[in-house]
Amino acid sequence: MQARIWQTSLLMIAFALFVMVVGGTPLAQSIAEVGTWNLNLAKSKYKDGRGPKRATHTIEPAGAGIKTIVDGVSGDGTVRHYEFTANYDGKDNPLVGNSANGDMIALTRINTTTIQAVTKHGGQVAVTMTWVVSSDAKTLTITSTGTNVFGKAVNNLSVYDRQ
Repeated sequence: MQARIWQTSLLMIAFALFVMVVGGTPLAQSIAEVGTWNLNLAKSKYKDGRGPKRATHTIEPAGAGIKTIVDGVSGDGTVRHYEFTANYDGKDNPLVGNSANGDMIALTRINTTTIQAVTKHGGQVAVTMTWVVSSDAKTLTITSTGTNVFGKAVNNLSVYDRQ
């Protein structure tokens, strides 16, 4: 009887570990972008040749999505601070603050390391971004194309290092 209880207990523990490992995998994979990212100006390229002076993205989990806070200084010295909370469902969410990319954002997860972000300004698509976290999870590369809120063309490659 004791042996039977012991075997059942071990089996239940093994099953619980299996569920945690397999069940936790999608969650672990879905948060590759979570962290604090600092702009690496030397590796970044901007259409007008004049990128921001500095930028930091702080990304944290929020429900089924993320909360992102962006702080920086644009090339002309304008201090930028904006944030948003969004799921990966392609639905519009408000961009709060002074983003040059728009007033709404929608996120769609492409795979475990890639997100498409689409911003809108006044209901119209403004900038489309592809966020890619490197396989070693040390670099976040954001490719941006479109037209910003000032009517200027955007064709940028922004490279961020994990802090």
